[in-house]
Amino acid sequence: MSKRGTRVQDNPAYMLHATPWRETSLIVQAFSRDHGCLAMVAKGAKRPYSVLRPVLSAFQPLALSWSGAGEVKTLTRAEVAGIRPLGGTALMSAWYMNELLLRLLPREDAHPVLYDAYDTALTQLAGRTRAAGALRRFEWTLLRETGYGVDEPVPDFDDPVIEPRLRHELRQRLAENLAGRPLATRRVLMDLQRL
Repeated sequence: MSKRGTRVQDNPAYMLHATPWRETSLIVQAFSRDHGCLAMVAKGAKRPYSVLRPVLSAFQPLALSWSGAGEVKTLTRAEVAGIRPLGGTALMSAWYMNELLLRLLPREDAHPVLYDAYDTALTQLAGRTRAAGALRRFEWTLLRETGYGVDEPVPDFDDPVIEPRLRHELRQRLAENLAGRPLATRRVLMDLQRL
């Protein structure tokens, strides 16, 4: 393999999180359909006239291109691949899903089925359907795809009668896998409910 590593072109992905790096760049945590979770440097993305600046948005489907052989790749191009208008509680649900992906998935471990479940959940949240069904379906798929799954048949995620039991079971399994590291989105939600 060359010193430059691999080049990936126009892979379906979502930006999960971005943090400032140096004066004009960002470190982007992305979830790619074919490559799993990745860290990438988006050079110059904070500059006012950067072509990356308006494109790199959480919860929006993207086509990302990158290169590199190390743990942190270099983002070379990003294009919008759709729009998911989220607001209110849907936004909190989407942040929750992002946090689960960042905490539970190893780097560069592809999970196309989980990617599709994430995409479907965002589509449902943007369509203003009940968040509970979309979240339970995503949590269920996440646990199954990461090897912590449930051996029961797939339930009806939209059934409001079984939803409380299902939510409890899935949250309990997720908490076990997070090894005592509480989710920030959960803490924020509980704080908001106290207001």
